[in-house]
Amino acid sequence: MLFSVGLSLVVLLSVVGAATVERVEYDYYKYHPMPEITDWMVQAVKDYPEVVTILEYGQTYEKRTISLLKIGVNTGEKKKAIWMDCGIHAREWIAPAFCQYFVREILQAYKTDPKMQAMMTNMDFYVTPVLNIDGYIHSWKDNTTRLWRKNRSPGPLNCTCYGTDLNRNFNANWGTLGISFECCDNTFCGIKPVSEPEAQAVTYFVGNRKEDFLCFLTIHSYGQLLLLPFGHPNFTASNYDELMKVGRGAADAIRSVHGKDYTVGTSPDVLYANSGSSRDWARMQGIPLTYTFELRDDGTFGFELPQDQIQPTCEEAYSGALHIITYAHDKTFSGATATAATLWSMLLALGVTGTTLM
Repeated sequence: MLFSVGLSLVVLLSVVGAATVERVEYDYYKYHPMPEITDWMVQAVKDYPEVVTILEYGQTYEKRTISLLKIGVNTGEKKKAIWMDCGIHAREWIAPAFCQYFVREILQAYKTDPKMQAMMTNMDFYVTPVLNIDGYIHSWKDNTTRLWRKNRSPGPLNCTCYGTDLNRNFNANWGTLGISFECCDNTFCGIKPVSEPEAQAVTYFVGNRKEDFLCFLTIHSYGQLLLLPFGHPNFTASNYDELMKVGRGAADAIRSVHGKDYTVGTSPDVLYANSGSSRDWARMQGIPLTYTFELRDDGTFGFELPQDQIQPTCEEAYSGALHIITYAHDKTFSGATATAATLWSMLLALGVTGTTLM
């Protein structure tokens, strides 16, 4: 009998050990194909069911579901929010890698950091690891498709090429600058504003909650830039000075990690003029802090950033993103609101939830 109990215990420990080993194997410092990212999203919900849920908010042209992770404490109240999307351009693999890293970091911080606990109490984080799923999957097909940028919708009538540049398809000075109407070009902006299902999904989801969002961050590569609205040189954001100040603070935070310099400014000032970007659209909706992150590098490897640079890239970008998010939070929540958030965090630490209070 003792032998039987002991054997059962050994088997149980083996199963637990195997599960632990399997969990440890997810590597945040390598590039993952879409099925692995999808599995990772599911696992995040299992690991943090009290603060993480998956929301489906659209479909790609090829009928794949576009999902995001909603991360935050369920207080039972309407909350402010932070938006982050990665992988709008298929070939920019470092972007989805960063979104995964960002999620891991804020969830780990939530366990022990009172500031993160307060932010998750006051705000929800909406993180889309891969927006352009069709394009991302296509970029993994083989070496000939690795640098694919656009989505995978067919071109207009009499065009044999595929794909629209999703970051030229939003209704923000659409079709005016930095675009192409040639369907085979990488910057083809589509046949009309928001013609693409992926752009429609973001427009609908964010647009219906625009008053809730304090911050809209869209992650790209490469160039080591922090771009603020607007891409059209004839337009200036009403809070341009604030955007520059916060952006420079984020660049300082980035530099403090590994010494990398990120340039801050509008796209026409530091890169090139363009139109139809999600960043510009978000600012036009009234979301005050909207930025495009162009991650490493400076062009040495370009879109094919080696895997050994994933960790430092993510570490520095996290510091920059957290600076912007913290600024947005602290500007909005102060005084009595901050005290209430602190109290809620203390209750959470004691195991009290909205359900147990009811």
